[in-house]
Amino acid sequence: GPPTQGIPDAGAGASRFGRWASGGGRAAALDRAPRLWRVTLRPVLQAVSAAGLLVLAVLVGSAPRTDHATPDPVPVSGPGSAVIVVGTGGIGPGDLDPRTTPALWGLLRDGSSAALNITSVHATTCPLDGWLTLSAGDRAAQPDDGSRTPACRPLPQVVGGAVTGWDALAATAAARPFDARPGTLAAQLAASGQCTAAVGPGGAVGAALPPAGSVAFYRPFDASTLAVDLGACRTTLVDVGAVRDPGGDVAAPGQVPLTRQLQVSGVDARVAEVLAAAPTGTDVVVVSLADAGDRAGLRIVLAAGPRFGPGTLSSSSTRHIGLVQLDDVTATILTLAGAQVPATIGGSALRRSPVTADSGASAELRLADLVDVDLSSRSVQPIVYPFFLTWGLLVVAAVAGLALVWQRRIGTAHQRDMARSAVRQGLVVAAAVPAATFLANILPWWRFTPPAVALVGAVVGWSAVLGAIALRGAWRSSPMGPVGAMAAMTYLVLAVDVMHGSRLQLSSLLGLNPIVGGRYFGIGNVTFALFLAATFLVAIAVSSGLVHTGHPRLAALAVALVGLLAVVVDAAPMWGSDVGGPPALVPGLAVLVLSILHVDITWRRGLLIVGGTAALVLALAFADWSRPVASRSHLGRFVQSVIDGDAGGIVTRKLAQNLDTLTNTTVFAYLVPLSLALLVIVVARPGSAVARPLQPLLEQVETMRAGLIGLSLSLVIGLLLNDTGVAIPPVAFALAVPLLLAAGIRLGELRSFEDRAGARADSRHG
Repeated sequence: GPPTQGIPDAGAGASRFGRWASGGGRAAALDRAPRLWRVTLRPVLQAVSAAGLLVLAVLVGSAPRTDHATPDPVPVSGPGSAVIVVGTGGIGPGDLDPRTTPALWGLLRDGSSAALNITSVHATTCPLDGWLTLSAGDRAAQPDDGSRTPACRPLPQVVGGAVTGWDALAATAAARPFDARPGTLAAQLAASGQCTAAVGPGGAVGAALPPAGSVAFYRPFDASTLAVDLGACRTTLVDVGAVRDPGGDVAAPGQVPLTRQLQVSGVDARVAEVLAAAPTGTDVVVVSLADAGDRAGLRIVLAAGPRFGPGTLSSSSTRHIGLVQLDDVTATILTLAGAQVPATIGGSALRRSPVTADSGASAELRLADLVDVDLSSRSVQPIVYPFFLTWGLLVVAAVAGLALVWQRRIGTAHQRDMARSAVRQGLVVAAAVPAATFLANILPWWRFTPPAVALVGAVVGWSAVLGAIALRGAWRSSPMGPVGAMAAMTYLVLAVDVMHGSRLQLSSLLGLNPIVGGRYFGIGNVTFALFLAATFLVAIAVSSGLVHTGHPRLAALAVALVGLLAVVVDAAPMWGSDVGGPPALVPGLAVLVLSILHVDITWRRGLLIVGGTAALVLALAFADWSRPVASRSHLGRFVQSVIDGDAGGIVTRKLAQNLDTLTNTTVFAYLVPLSLALLVIVVARPGSAVARPLQPLLEQVETMRAGLIGLSLSLVIGLLLNDTGVAIPPVAFALAVPLLLAAGIRLGELRSFEDRAGARADSRHG
């Protein structure tokens, strides 16, 4: 009959293997070979085959999309020539066309390009926000008016050689937790003995010097004087106007808003005038630094000149070829001018991947890549909430329906058994959804119409594939078999993707959105929550089987190895680059290991765990900090902020973001405390009514209770240490709860089978 414990009796299989391996005659060996295959080799080969195919799919799907450029970007440097930065707004990759925007298209063809994140402070970025961010090298914006998307204020004028209202703009930036300092760009250039010229009001904001907002050289935009204006200083910022959505802003009296296409054409014409007036040998950088209205999106940056040949731009702040952020432009201007880039600037200098084909032939391919990044990031945003709301309601409805059918004894016993089996399998498939949201990006779903249907279809398809592997493998008869298989596949998908550049995370339902910014690679909070839950579920599944067969030390070693790999992937600067992950992972895993070894956790051992965790994090942080500034990740930059005395502001900002998410989001405000309270009750009082659905697991899976205690500890620490950490517990439960419920249902099925078999045996003997 089926096994009654959490893990099948692997000891019997091991003893049979020992007898087979030690001899006993050819006939005996042949007789034992089929059973050996079923008990030991078959699940191992199936697991290795499934893992190999999954890793191959992730590697192929996460390969860089830009195959017409060199994979290793090179820093943009060279002899010091003049730099003209042309600022506009509202223009994205999809606006470039050789017929309607010939000047911009020429820059794309003959120069380097990238999709640009312009996120500043508010949900959308106004022209004033973009120019202030360029000036500060970090997120800055106009004063708030109490709304998430305030109406865009007009750009200030220059009166008496200074930007009007500069004091208020600087004070607003100082009051925000981003440590942005408008005027940093011009101040650093001035410190190196260079002036900054400005053409147009936006250019004046970017070139303003603190503390009064003075501008060394300023002229309104005038095509007739551009040739003279552009030679006044080595660095010139030119405002050619921004594209705004018709009806999005209030037009001046008597003014008729222009259509979007007319506005784009007007900007292109002014860019052409700047190019015509630029001195020979000048580098020209065109940056679209604002949104067009109330819909945020990626914009475009184009660069051409002696130091910018045909290619694709990138930066170490994003680690993605073809994707950069506005802070990087500030760092690039200073680098090209030979000035020092201060630590307050959040970006890093741009790098270029030269094309490996004819520039004209590759221009359309490069643009297609940029359009893909922009379209996928915009298309996924409106799908996230309704998708997971529907997913959650379906899971709750299935479990509630099964409970109703079972308690009211609706239908025949056979029908109830079928309903129970269907719900169990559905829960396993539902637990595949988080990993499937990443695998869905292997397919270009955003190119289909409508993209939402294509994305949902891809997620459903991958969920079915992962669910079939978990439910149909040789481990399917064990209650913890599908749990371990699904958790291991989730663990594998996340780890391999992070180690291969985090490309499947980008623009995925649970990953990193380039429009939002903040993090473009590594392990963010949502990914960490899934990785954390998968790590503990794998550890519980593996260790419970080893403990059940009498190998507690081997079980502890297995948990330590699974945990060590998770910590390394999460914390390594070149992979996860996660500051708050290791301090959450290590204590929970330590609790599980010590529990398996029956070692009591005293206050001294607790201090050793805390000290060891801190030592590990410090070692990784200092190793990252010792690398060049441009190569540092979040860990190294945090060490530098401690040295500079800015760490307090960073910690305060993270805590404020966490509190804001918790208090201003109704779902989190109720769900997080409630879910953590329920988990604490389950592990503290396994006999309570709340823990009753999981009571069979707590009783029969040897390391389940210790594993859930460790998971609870890690969730609480992760919640407290990470910005927006309140999202960690609910996301972790999205993977753990369906799998644990499925395992509990499976145990109930096995008990029913045994009871009925016993009843039939009694009736026969009677």
